[in-house]
Amino acid sequence: MTARLSGLDQARGVALVAMASYHFIFDLDLFGLVPSGTALSPYMRGYAILIVGCFLFLSGLSMVLAHGRGRRWPAFWRRWAILAAAAAVVSLATYFAFGVQFVFWGILHMMAAASLVGIVLLGRVPAWGLAVLGVLALFAGIWLRLPALEHPIFWIMGTQAARPVTVDYLPILPWIGPYVLGMAWAQFAYDQGRPIMPGQVLGGALGAGLALLGRNSLAFYLIHQPMLLALVGGYVWLLD
Repeated sequence: MTARLSGLDQARGVALVAMASYHFIFDLDLFGLVPSGTALSPYMRGYAILIVGCFLFLSGLSMVLAHGRGRRWPAFWRRWAILAAAAAVVSLATYFAFGVQFVFWGILHMMAAASLVGIVLLGRVPAWGLAVLGVLALFAGIWLRLPALEHPIFWIMGTQAARPVTVDYLPILPWIGPYVLGMAWAQFAYDQGRPIMPGQVLGGALGAGLALLGRNSLAFYLIHQPMLLALVGGYVWLLD
């Protein structure tokens, strides 16, 4: 691991800790240990949106950092297959846990789709063009509604009038926006010969711990919520 990558890993580690804190509050809400609706309050929803946006921005940045001006196809498809498999596991697990509210298109699904978009754009669109596309995607996700795409098969696009009833939902619009903006930032820095990320954000044990989390982000994502659910559920069980 180079110093150049350490700052990115630490940033990703901070985002993971923030995500875990949100999921902990979500679990407390689920088990009735905080006032009902706490996890869906405007402040908490804003917190969740910020966390997801940071994850996708960092993922777009990583796409440029990993490939540079070329395309490392074997590494790309290996990473994409792992993401797609993890997304399928999440869908299956949440189907058994939540039924019809299962995660059919969550953050891992979105990251897998964004990777396909990113590898197509990589090296073909300049930094300014990526920035424009990212901003347009954000605005399209907020404002664009297409009645012709109301069928559930098109819900991954995010252009339907109503949000599907699911415990996690990150449609392509607007969420491809932060990913492409991350690519834009990285491409701009790359073109200017500047570091894409600081070599190190935090030092000492804290910085090392965050970097370790960042290097194992997928594993942490998959295991942290079941562990939190078991922890909170076990506490409720003891109270009973």
